[in-house]
Amino acid sequence: MRRAVIDLRSTSPAFRMPDAVAERLRAETPAGWELVVVGEDNDALEGSPRGPGPEAMAAVADAEVYFGWGMPAPLFHAARQLRWVQSALAGTGAVLAIPELRDGPCLFTNGAGIYGPPIAETVLAGVLHLTRGLDIAEALRAERRWEPSRFGRSDAWVREIGELRVLVIGTGGLGAEIGARFAALGAAVAGLRRRPGRGCPTGFTRVSALDVIDRELAEADVVVLAAALTGETRNLLDARRLALLPEGAIVVNVSRGTMVDEDALAAELVRGRLRGAVLDVFAREPLAPESPLWQLRQVVITPHVSGVSPRRLWDRLTALFVSNWHAYAAGQPMRNLVDKATGY
Repeated sequence: MRRAVIDLRSTSPAFRMPDAVAERLRAETPAGWELVVVGEDNDALEGSPRGPGPEAMAAVADAEVYFGWGMPAPLFHAARQLRWVQSALAGTGAVLAIPELRDGPCLFTNGAGIYGPPIAETVLAGVLHLTRGLDIAEALRAERRWEPSRFGRSDAWVREIGELRVLVIGTGGLGAEIGARFAALGAAVAGLRRRPGRGCPTGFTRVSALDVIDRELAEADVVVLAAALTGETRNLLDARRLALLPEGAIVVNVSRGTMVDEDALAAELVRGRLRGAVLDVFAREPLAPESPLWQLRQVVITPHVSGVSPRRLWDRLTALFVSNWHAYAAGQPMRNLVDKATGY
């Protein structure tokens, strides 16, 4: 009997697998397979040094398939027959830091695209918050001041979405969802991706290679980071590139914190040259209390939760795994198969 292990009972309430998901997976189990659902809490998302519990360690010993929040190294090394890892995370996390997994035959698929709708809505909400001056309204409310004239000043940069030129860096599943929402409201949306030949998603006016980023940044009212973290994208928006953005531009990061020089971004915001930033990810998480970003009214900060969607997320994630599980069992191609050489 072939074994698949489900290890998704996160200690984080926003990402704790509902019982209904386990029931659906049992109903969808292919013939000849045994499904083992780990009942103990999984704190992989919390970055706990505790490591996997005894139930998970015992369950993976004879598992061929593991579905969890990434792949903790102790579990991988305990899984003697593992052939495929399905991560519920959109990226690769620390999975590819396990040499035996990265360089070995074990297949690795992730949750890319699953989180696209809620993250795209968070991006749109954050940009609207700034372009409609809601941060100014909140600051005035805190002081109980009624100043309509504050919204008409040039440094308020109150605008409509239809006026904006939006640059989305990374036009995969997440970037496509983001671009589609801005385009639907009339924005001119351009994209950058490593392989522009893969096509132009709906709503984008053009998609170019990363090597023209400097030119595109100089024309962007909003720049959204939605790409995978690689050697090429690490520190992508450094001080020099941030200085290329037009006055009043907005920086959005829902990818990885190390893609932006946070100190340089804070400096530009303090100077008042940029309108603001919408940040869900940071180079260090939790964001350090001494970070100047906390003090800036024009920065929307969320604690890496832009993908939270307690109902719809599990529908998409379950459907992805079931589809991949049946494809794997039949020797068919799977969705979201990660190229372990490139990291995405």
